[in-house]
Amino acid sequence: MLALALLLAGGAATGCGGRATTHHKPGTSHEQASGGVGTLLTATDATGHRLREVPAEGAPEVQLTVRPDSEDGWNLQLAVTNYRFTPDSTGGAALPGAGHAHLELDGRKLARLYGPWYHLPAAQVPEGIHTLTVRLYADDHTAWAVAGKPVEGTAQLTATAPGQPGGHSHGDTPAPGQTPAPEQADRTVTITVRDGKVSPAPARTELRRGERVALRVTSDRADTLHVHGYDKELALPAGQEATLILTADRTGLFEVETHESSLVLTQLLVR
Repeated sequence: MLALALLLAGGAATGCGGRATTHHKPGTSHEQASGGVGTLLTATDATGHRLREVPAEGAPEVQLTVRPDSEDGWNLQLAVTNYRFTPDSTGGAALPGAGHAHLELDGRKLARLYGPWYHLPAAQVPEGIHTLTVRLYADDHTAWAVAGKPVEGTAQLTATAPGQPGGHSHGDTPAPGQTPAPEQADRTVTITVRDGKVSPAPARTELRRGERVALRVTSDRADTLHVHGYDKELALPAGQEATLILTADRTGLFEVETHESSLVLTQLLVR
């Protein structure tokens, strides 16, 4: 009986009933969920995410290339090595060479990236010379690191005023905080986030395929809007209205949520 009690106690201390560093996802073993990949450091990156260090040999790498878009803003390409984007398992365990990326402008987070390409609208970049940074993260939101430094890539970007040489803002692209002209969208959904509550209460917005919808959001804290299924994101400055215009070219039910506060803002039902 004593031996059996000790065996059961040992199993409780080391089995899935113990406190893991990340929660389980379907198909994830306890060893994976316990953070066995690399070494979890106490040090953090500039945004407060803990570093997960791996050996330099075979470690993830990323390079950032920025090209002006012919109509508006810039197209960003992330060239990754020893790494794959895994949007379906974000929030799960840290698995080798997998995860997502964060995009920062002068140290301020703009978006979470789930693939190698991203379009950066000119309206999100103030006039001047800026530094863009992309940093690679595991699914459990720890930052991949080598020799105590996060795995990241940087590039310089120069934004000029619309109409000036070198400027990449074309047509009627609105300035930050400016409301776009109504004719730019077939439907407008206006949402306010205050004290962790969404107003009006989250509901379904029905659209016909091909319609353009404007998501006009004002949040009392800085956050990021994400449209699932379309992988579209928009930075939400604290206290300022921000608008994302989306062409509903896919049918289905798609949630619109905030990343930091994990609030569902609405659901897009496209028929």
